[in-house]
Amino acid sequence: MKAAKLFGPQDIRVVECAIPEINDDQILLKTKAAAICGSDLRMIGNGYKGVDNDHPLVLGHEISGIIEQAGKNVKGYKRGMRIALAPNIGCGICDWCTSGDTHLCPDYTAFGINMDGGFAEYVRIPRNAVIQGNIMILDDSMSLDAAALIEPASCVLNGQQLTGLRLNDKVLIIGAGPIGIMHGLLAKSFGVAKVYMRDLSRERMKQSVDIVPGSEAIEDDDLEAAAMRLTNNKGFDVVITACPAPAAQVDALKITGMNGRILYFGGLPAGKDMITIPSNLIHYKQLSIYGSTRGNVNQYRAIAKMAAAGTLDLSKLISRRCQITEFSEAIEYAKKAEGLKTVITFQD
Repeated sequence: MKAAKLFGPQDIRVVECAIPEINDDQILLKTKAAAICGSDLRMIGNGYKGVDNDHPLVLGHEISGIIEQAGKNVKGYKRGMRIALAPNIGCGICDWCTSGDTHLCPDYTAFGINMDGGFAEYVRIPRNAVIQGNIMILDDSMSLDAAALIEPASCVLNGQQLTGLRLNDKVLIIGAGPIGIMHGLLAKSFGVAKVYMRDLSRERMKQSVDIVPGSEAIEDDDLEAAAMRLTNNKGFDVVITACPAPAAQVDALKITGMNGRILYFGGLPAGKDMITIPSNLIHYKQLSIYGSTRGNVNQYRAIAKMAAAGTLDLSKLISRRCQITEFSEAIEYAKKAEGLKTVITFQD
């Protein structure tokens, strides 16, 4: 089979390798779609711990496909089922796992992060992923391409559940890339009063409001003044930073209103994660600041059900589809950040 393997910094190659063998407790997935994530680009650019020429890693953690083979001990899944695969697998016994947050397990493993992932024609799904519920059987109405985007959307849901979105909320999303747009789509599906989009790129802002129904772009140079104008001098109820920008995290405190909530969703680059904030704004405005990372299996399944029901359309975020043989071109396109999501597809 063909697989895109990382061998070190700036060294990713599409190679021929053996189809994984499975035991009686495992599943073999025939990959149909795997989307490129920003973390994939960072791993390609910087390398990853434990990955070298002698220990290459198949990247890709946003995965969908069709079950090719199920071990005889596997219950509930069989050959031919269309599935999406939640990537994060916990140890199963720690406090985080037993509370349902297997994605926060300190000993977690994940497809495409520290075990072989979805940029390959076949993926072996181990027993612990099967029994923890990481496999989501898909509704026939959902395309496998769109199903690959369930994973990032589940991360978005994780963050938004922490903020506790309310029907009368005015929500500002800073960063109008694919994650920012997912935040907009999900917030609208929750019925918030208004979604505003902000980005350094006017083209991306226009693209985002075309996709997120009823949203509005803030193009004013002075964001703080615009925030006061749009909220009757109250400030936004919720501000989500969906970009790796220290300034956005600082600005969020200034434009969030009384009892407001702030979600730091976009992580900052290493070495640039120390910011100076006006802490009195947190104190006197009773602000709540949240951070979020990854998503759990329950959130993954919730997104899949929303997509199947038609309340969340992820297909609009796909800008380009490339075959695994075009992987280098796909990576270069994704690096330019001109489109939204790039999906690697696999033909029979």
